[in-house]
Amino acid sequence: MTDATSARSARRHHRRRDVVELAALFTAVAVADAAAHTVAHGPSGPALLCAGAVALLATTGFHIWWARRHEHAPPPTDTGDAPAADGPTAAGAAAPAPEGDAREAALWRMRTTVRDEPGSLAALCTALAAHRVDILSLQAHPLSSGTVDEFLLRAPAEVVPRQLTAAVADAGGAETWLERADAHDLVDAPTRMLGLATRTALDSAELPLALRQLLGRCTLHSVPARSLTGQPLAEAVPAEGVLEEHTMTFRDPSGGSLTIERPQLPFTPTEFARVRALVELDSRLGQRVPPRREVLTLPEGNELTVRRAGPGDLAAARAMHLRCSEGTLARRYHGPVGDADRYLDHLLSPRFGRTLAAETASGRLVALGHLLWDGDETEVALLVEDAWQQRGIGAELLRRLVEMAAETGSQSVYAITQASNTGMVTAMRGLGLPLDYQIEEGTLVITARPTGVPAHREPRESREAIRVRDGSRRG
Repeated sequence: MTDATSARSARRHHRRRDVVELAALFTAVAVADAAAHTVAHGPSGPALLCAGAVALLATTGFHIWWARRHEHAPPPTDTGDAPAADGPTAAGAAAPAPEGDAREAALWRMRTTVRDEPGSLAALCTALAAHRVDILSLQAHPLSSGTVDEFLLRAPAEVVPRQLTAAVADAGGAETWLERADAHDLVDAPTRMLGLATRTALDSAELPLALRQLLGRCTLHSVPARSLTGQPLAEAVPAEGVLEEHTMTFRDPSGGSLTIERPQLPFTPTEFARVRALVELDSRLGQRVPPRREVLTLPEGNELTVRRAGPGDLAAARAMHLRCSEGTLARRYHGPVGDADRYLDHLLSPRFGRTLAAETASGRLVALGHLLWDGDETEVALLVEDAWQQRGIGAELLRRLVEMAAETGSQSVYAITQASNTGMVTAMRGLGLPLDYQIEEGTLVITARPTGVPAHREPRESREAIRVRDGSRRG
């Protein structure tokens, strides 16, 4: 149909509508005249007038009810000739996912390197929009050879990782890295950094955990300045730190060096600056242990105080060692008894974990429980003075340490002890958690999973290698 034909048809339609409206007007005038004549000259004029008023009110009320009922009805779906949208809804923005997919969407953290030229990011966003992927946040890390873009994505459940990485590669992305995210990643970068800085300021032991949360999957090595035998271990590190492709090294505020490794993903200068800020904050504030104290009531009625311990408890811990028997120390440290107190500098340092102490009302230390960071896993160890054993102190410290590990997101907690140490075995079984057992030449490794999910566990040789590298023996 041509434009002229359409115009003639529209004019004929308007003329017919005008004729109908005039006919309706004349009909309404005639009806109104007849009604007025009846009311004025008929015997029932007032009654008819009242009845008309009631009918008018009823009609008006029905019209109002009908209009309110249908005013929020959705418009009819246009399935005609309306043109479809071409491309994403806005330049550089991913199209929103349908409402039905929100409950089944998956969160992903993705990092990719793009060329530093106009249109690179837009092409990447368009490729993601084609898969109905919503971009929740974006951080850009400028490099000399390009830009590393870090995305937080919400994708439909049916979109698999290889589809995302393939789409990004087709759009010009290189060295793409993808992993699942959770609701904690929805926090914007400045707010996240402030939260990590607050945690670090309140507790020295929070620095390794804050760094892992900031950088994702990485490995931290705290190397003491000297070994237990006095030999130098850590190499000199410049005050500003050292950044390499997959490694960052800083001066450890407690002495020695702090090295962070991430083989699967290179570090960026932005990440290096953020880590350096947290390390400098920790160094300026010095050793910090929260002063929280709790009361532990024993079955016989005695009360002990349970609190966090730190380097300031070194003298009290050595005194407790002197009161322990050789058998108790041997079960704890699996080595020469005479060297036991030399481990305390390492064990009480918040850089390597957290320590709980149980003390009497007079301040006498009677038990220590250690939670030590070991990559993705966490080691737990207990030492209870002989006179205070078999009273549930070790089991209570162990329960609290495992709760701490669960709060930090540790996938598993393991204890290394002798197969004949029935007290430690009983305490681990008392946790009520799934347990794994490994026995190697009389040494028993018991692993508990706070989340109930099996975790990858390194062989015994790797754990011993870590202890030698760190220059300590944690038992």
